[in-house]
Amino acid sequence: MSIFNTVYSWYLRARYDEVMHTMEHPHEVQQRLWEGLRDKMAYTAWGQEYDFKSIRNIYDFRNRIPVQNYDQLKPWIDRMMKGEQNVLWPSEIRWFAKSSGTTSDKSKFIPVSYENLEECHLKAARDLLSIYCASNPDTKIFSGKGLVMGGSHQLNHLHQGSYYGDLSAVLMQNLPFWVHFIRTPELSVALMPDWEVKLEKMAKQTSEQDVTNLSGVPTWTLVLIERIFQLTGKKDLHDVWPNLELYVHGGVSFTPYRERFASLFKNNVNYLETYNASEGFFGMQHGPETDLMLLLDNGTFYEFMPMSEYGKDYPETKQLYEVDTKENYALVITTNSGLCRYILGDTIKFTSLKPYKFRISGRTRHYINAFGEEIIIENAEKALVNACAKTGATIRDYTAAPIYFDENQKPTHEWLIEFEQPPENLALFTTELDNGLKEANSDYEAKRYKDLAMQLPKVQAVQAGTFQRWLKAKGKLGGQHKVPRLSNDRTVLEEVLAVM
Repeated sequence: MSIFNTVYSWYLRARYDEVMHTMEHPHEVQQRLWEGLRDKMAYTAWGQEYDFKSIRNIYDFRNRIPVQNYDQLKPWIDRMMKGEQNVLWPSEIRWFAKSSGTTSDKSKFIPVSYENLEECHLKAARDLLSIYCASNPDTKIFSGKGLVMGGSHQLNHLHQGSYYGDLSAVLMQNLPFWVHFIRTPELSVALMPDWEVKLEKMAKQTSEQDVTNLSGVPTWTLVLIERIFQLTGKKDLHDVWPNLELYVHGGVSFTPYRERFASLFKNNVNYLETYNASEGFFGMQHGPETDLMLLLDNGTFYEFMPMSEYGKDYPETKQLYEVDTKENYALVITTNSGLCRYILGDTIKFTSLKPYKFRISGRTRHYINAFGEEIIIENAEKALVNACAKTGATIRDYTAAPIYFDENQKPTHEWLIEFEQPPENLALFTTELDNGLKEANSDYEAKRYKDLAMQLPKVQAVQAGTFQRWLKAKGKLGGQHKVPRLSNDRTVLEEVLAVM
């Protein structure tokens, strides 16, 4: 294994110059990539619908094709899920990544082409490791195992020869065979549908191995670590895995977890943040600062919609060379899985234009995604309607925010609700709210499975006039000002509690 570490880390360090070359020629790289995507899509059903053959340049492209959300693309994706090929992308689509739902569905299914697997997700993983190896020439990361925390969805059969599952499951199923020799747990465990059984097997199997690196969403990673501590009687991960040197994380903001993770290691551990989703792998940390480097040659053509344009029927977007560091942009992507001018839902702010680096600033809608649950406002409204119908309650106003993981508290959501007509049984209301969120959002449902990653929400009924007092304190009384319904941090919720 030490020979493998020497050879593969050398190979990855050699790749570093190639990665940096794309950063130094961003506009040429994106132009060339767009031309390739346009040509590939020209003979698909989508390309014929919009006459891609006559699109000469990016300006034609932006004027011809409207910005799309998932619900608008869903009829095309449904055709692909039923087995029809050459719909959005010319190569065969056999895999779909399942993620949290939209306004109309509990789950959405993102097509994953062979090109997207190879040239986006897996290439980005290699680029990440090349950056790490170049920055850490003495690394021994490949002398042991990489522990990958996959999601809780199993792979499911759609029709003959086609499957869907959590993105991590799709990726693990399609890794090169040799990668399985340096990752853990074994595939049969990693893809188990029952998270409780999987957690137990993962903890027992991995605690006896030489794990040098961890990858996963912080929420699930902490759940596994706590179980390993229970099994081994250890309180420091370096007593379990002495050679652990790297934790790769993403999916949620790491800020609330940083202190907790720091308490788990007696020796230094390196951290690298990534920005990947079912739709693609878009950014990664490069250097000690936590800003993310935009990945320009990974099968994704980017457009950037100023948030002042969001919601318009014909929003204007900017190309990479037109952005600045002052604007908040919604990401619009065209990918090598056939997503075309697709609004991702995330917003970013650039922190550097040479090279292009950014931070994730939020979502296009109010949301909570502290633990990978991706609750959007439509999910919350549906769940509240359900809870009110089941308990006879009516609601005047509300806000919700996360309660983060610590040694004495599992993650959950806290809801402050001002009732017009309170429920007779607040505990029943809370249960029905929880059930409604599970019904509306599959990612939340997975996190709530047997209370393993998230506990039952905490709901507190507040006195009449509480939110009005908060608005007054903020100088925001009046018809144009509203209480933020969902927040990904506790700022608003703590302010409301302070005026109670």
